[in-house]
Amino acid sequence: MFSRLRSDVQCILERDPAARTAWEVLTCYPGIHALILHRRAHWCWTHGLKWLGRFISHLSRGITGIEIHPGAKIGHCVFFDHAMGVVVGETAEIGDGCTIYQGVTLGGTSLYKGAKRHPTLGRNVVVGAGAQVLGGFTVGDGARIGSNAVVVKPVPAGATAVGNPARIIQAEADVKREEAASQMGFSAYGVTQNDDPLSQAMRGLIDNAAGQEHQIALLWRALEQLQASPTRPGKDCVPSDAARQESFEADKLNQLMGK
Repeated sequence: MFSRLRSDVQCILERDPAARTAWEVLTCYPGIHALILHRRAHWCWTHGLKWLGRFISHLSRGITGIEIHPGAKIGHCVFFDHAMGVVVGETAEIGDGCTIYQGVTLGGTSLYKGAKRHPTLGRNVVVGAGAQVLGGFTVGDGARIGSNAVVVKPVPAGATAVGNPARIIQAEADVKREEAASQMGFSAYGVTQNDDPLSQAMRGLIDNAAGQEHQIALLWRALEQLQASPTRPGKDCVPSDAARQESFEADKLNQLMGK
C-alpha cells in the first residue's frame, strides 16, 4: 500500500511543475486524496460491501470534488490534476500513467445494467480539461483528448482527438509537436500545436486549390503556344478571356487560417 502511495506521489512531482515536496502533494492535492479513498471504496465494492463502497465514494466526492464510482478500475500512477468536477463511471477503466484534468467526464451512453457503458483509457493517456468521453470504447495508449472535446468513438493509440464531435488526428501527422512537453512525457491539457482538424482541412483545401490554379494556367499557356505555331490547323482554340495567369491568393487565405 505504501509503495503504491509513494509511486503516486512521485508521479505528481514529475508531472506537475507546481509540486515542490512530497509532503505538499500528500496533504494539499485532492487528486491523491480521491485515489486513496477510491481504493478503499473499490475494495468494499469488489468484496460485496456495495453500500459501504458507495458511501465512501460519496464522502470522497464531498471532500475532493472528484466523483469516482467504486466500481471503476484505476491503474498505477494516475494523476488527477486540479480535477474539480471530474466524474468517472462505474465500468470505466483508467490505465497506468494517465493524466486527467478538471471537468472531465468518463461517462456512459447505455442504460443497460451490467453492460460495458463507460470508456477504457489505455496507458499514458492525457484527457484535457472539460473533455467528455462517452461510451464503452477504448482510448489507445498514449492518446490525447483535447480540452472540451466530446469523444464518442474509439481513439487509436498515439492519436489526438479534438473538437465537438471529436475528430481524430494521427500522431505521425505532427511528429515534432511540443518539444518541451515531449521531454516531460505528456502534453499539458491534451492540446498540442496544429491540433485543430478544421484548420488543417481548410489548409489542405487551400493548397489543393492553389495547385489546381497553377495547373490550369500552365494548360492555357500550352494552348497559346499551340495557337502560335505555323503548322496549327483550324481557328483559334483559346478564348479571348481565358485565364492565363494564376489569380488564386492562397497565401492570404492561409494567413487568415493562421498558417
